[in-house]
Amino acid sequence: MSSRSLSAALWIVAFVITVVLAVFQRMTGPSHPARGLAVAPAGDEIRYRLPRSHGGEGGLEVQIEAPAAIRRATLEWRRFPTGEAWRSLAMTRDASGALVAAVPHQPPAGKVEYRLLLDDGVGTVVLPAGEPVVARFRGDVPAWVLIPHILAMFGSMLVATRTLLEVLRPSRPEPRTTVIVAMALLSVGGLVLGPVVQKFAFGAFWTGWPFGHDLTDNKTLIAVLGWLPATVLALLGRRLWGAVVVGWIVMMGIFLIPHSLRGSEMDWSEGEIRTGAVIRSAGPR
Repeated sequence: MSSRSLSAALWIVAFVITVVLAVFQRMTGPSHPARGLAVAPAGDEIRYRLPRSHGGEGGLEVQIEAPAAIRRATLEWRRFPTGEAWRSLAMTRDASGALVAAVPHQPPAGKVEYRLLLDDGVGTVVLPAGEPVVARFRGDVPAWVLIPHILAMFGSMLVATRTLLEVLRPSRPEPRTTVIVAMALLSVGGLVLGPVVQKFAFGAFWTGWPFGHDLTDNKTLIAVLGWLPATVLALLGRRLWGAVVVGWIVMMGIFLIPHSLRGSEMDWSEGEIRTGAVIRSAGPR
């Protein structure tokens, strides 16, 4: 295999690994819709996809395809985490026949929990069957900052993975350029654009250490620190093998932590936003 063909093959392998890791992170995150299959008392199957995140103005729209046998459908919701009484919203059928209701708009970082009660005349099925769905509201994040942020973070994972594959080759070449490119993409995506996304979504540029305990911000910081030794060695012209391997393990281990886990959350009793153990003002952005 020629050098060019080998390089292309390694890029393809790096891309596949990166996509698999990114999809896993997305599918296991707390903002990924809750999906499932339920059986109504009369025997009809009901597949559902319930949102767990809402950005921008308006309420959180919940829509579910349900058989015509469902006579009455109710969406129950309350602010989370609270012990307040459940509030009920009657679900109606839209033009397509789907049952629809919208949880009222909440301030950025405000969370609600909700469940659906579907009555088919024989009995009532509750969706989901276990714990209610928890959904978080956020401000609208413009595409001009969100898309570059996502591309830069994905790019840093891709280039770092390609760098790992390069140093694992028997000849162990020194891919100094890709080490530096991965750090540049990670810094731009995580330390520059990431805080801007956070500001639009939850009203603060940085809620990780030392100002708060936001896990998304903190894991970005750890990923940068994990890749930093390899970057320094690349700039100094030193051997990279060990630093790249350790840096990649740290970076990917951090990125596998579900996105938005333990993120900003409204403290309803104080009317302020909590980032871990830290409470900050929920005033205007």
